[in-house]
Amino acid sequence: MKIIVLGATGMVGQGVIRECLRSSEVTSVLIIGRASAGILDSKVRELLRPDLYDCAGLEQDLAGYDACFFCLGVSSAGMKEADYAHVTYDLTLAVAKTLLAINPALAFVYVSGLGTDATGMGSTMWARVKGRTENALLNLGFSRAFMFRPGFIQPLGGIKSRTRSYRVLYALARPVFPLVRALAPGQLTDTARLGRAMISVVKHGYPKTVLGTKDINAAASSWA
Repeated sequence: MKIIVLGATGMVGQGVIRECLRSSEVTSVLIIGRASAGILDSKVRELLRPDLYDCAGLEQDLAGYDACFFCLGVSSAGMKEADYAHVTYDLTLAVAKTLLAINPALAFVYVSGLGTDATGMGSTMWARVKGRTENALLNLGFSRAFMFRPGFIQPLGGIKSRTRSYRVLYALARPVFPLVRALAPGQLTDTARLGRAMISVVKHGYPKTVLGTKDINAAASSWA
């Protein structure tokens, strides 16, 4: 499989890239971003764009891919809804529409989050924006589209979040990860299982289009 990844420098994106490089099913990875992810591997090629909203003229670069793993996201803290929607809904849909036009059989995997509001009209700003984004992607015409809604994500192998508050939270929570995994395994996943699950749903499919933590972990168990 040939995979496109956005958000490769974030915590989730780092984990996804790592599993793509480990998988014999993934033959090449195209990273699209504003800055280099600094990954040196024969499977990886980078396409750096100062404006990710505009992919005009990139048809040859983007053609021939089997799936897009969209891991790009920002914290909504301190943001107005219009600004958050611009970098969440508008950007995601701009990229998705471009890739679909170039690769009609493309599978699209979008990382959303636990608590996303499927109605798109709830009281929590980030949740309704994410919900509207999910709904738009599911209705865009992809042959296969999967919305990932992980809860708490354990970073593995030295991977760190770019958001300082998250780094502090993960550091404080590290001692209780084994306990949570033992008592409430459905509430916890990790960066490796997220990457494996994405590869798995593209290769094998999944009964649901919206996957919570339990589904993500189940899909990860059948990865290759």
